[in-house]
Amino acid sequence: MIAAQAKLVYHLNKYYNEKCQARKAAIAKTIREVCKVVSDVLKEVEVQEPRFISSLNEMDNRYEGLEVISPTEFEVVLYLNQMGVFNFVDDGSLPGCAVLKLSDGRKRSMSLWVEFITASGYLSARKIRSRFQTLVAQAVDKCSYRDVVKMVADTSEVKLRIRDRYVVQITPAFKCTGIWPRSAAHWPLPHIPWPGPNRVAEVKAEGFNLLSKECHSLAGKQSSAESDAWVLQFAEAENRLQMGGCRKKCLSILKTLRDRHLELPGQPLNNYHMKTLVSYECEKHPREADWDESCLGDRLNGILLQLISCLQCRRCPHYFLPNLDLFQGKPHSALENAAKQTWRLAREILTNPKSLEKL
Repeated sequence: MIAAQAKLVYHLNKYYNEKCQARKAAIAKTIREVCKVVSDVLKEVEVQEPRFISSLNEMDNRYEGLEVISPTEFEVVLYLNQMGVFNFVDDGSLPGCAVLKLSDGRKRSMSLWVEFITASGYLSARKIRSRFQTLVAQAVDKCSYRDVVKMVADTSEVKLRIRDRYVVQITPAFKCTGIWPRSAAHWPLPHIPWPGPNRVAEVKAEGFNLLSKECHSLAGKQSSAESDAWVLQFAEAENRLQMGGCRKKCLSILKTLRDRHLELPGQPLNNYHMKTLVSYECEKHPREADWDESCLGDRLNGILLQLISCLQCRRCPHYFLPNLDLFQGKPHSALENAAKQTWRLAREILTNPKSLEKL
């Protein structure tokens, strides 16, 4: 049994060193190319409207606020300056979302975003996004990369298609540090020893982002609260939780397997599903010893089986916001197909680790 485990770990490490590192290098090259174009567009935006200042900065070889959705799809979060006192209202009525309401007695005119505040005092995510979209469209026509970049039409999101190969979504956002959303108040679960009080304090201090983007859980509901709502995002908190042991390596292998074998019709699976399942696996295996390099095969196997279970039940709860289903809106046939493909993949890896050379 131990020999079989060691063999699987050996082949997984080989897969990581060859396939995953090559994927990382290719994506890093793409990111540099894409960020040159995005930075140029955002410079033009800033000239027209100084409230939208680019926060796309490279630090330690990574860009803050850039998320890789797939090797050809990226999201850049543009952090806005808050200026003005808003109350963060997160009462659970809008799953995965919250609203920003001007605090009582505050004058609208004291806010930097005065014209985006509704009559009822909410800072409208949709109005800000709509203004930003207009500015980006104008900037695309003026920027020095105008021959290779165009706006993606038919969406209220701000999306750029670059060189007809890559799509980058630029999302206006507010960074919220030092507070924690009520809808995530159950975390960490009291009976689970992971991640430990110090890490919990770090994660909660890191806070979360409020993004101005379409929220799938609100699709079809067009009341004013929905158009004002901001989407909760915990990217930095999640990254912090997945430090140490073989967690990052495990996630990198899962992303590579997804890119190569689970890029399926209907787009049932993305990198974020993989990241979410790694967090759940950390809860199931709270001891650091469970994330030793020698356990890589067990952890990967556990996550793939959990993924199959989620696909078959057609439900994948968000790690911090379990009322939010990450499979919402995905076609059932696409989820079924993904479950079959994942099962084939898991069986292949488990029964014949050498097959990783071809995967």
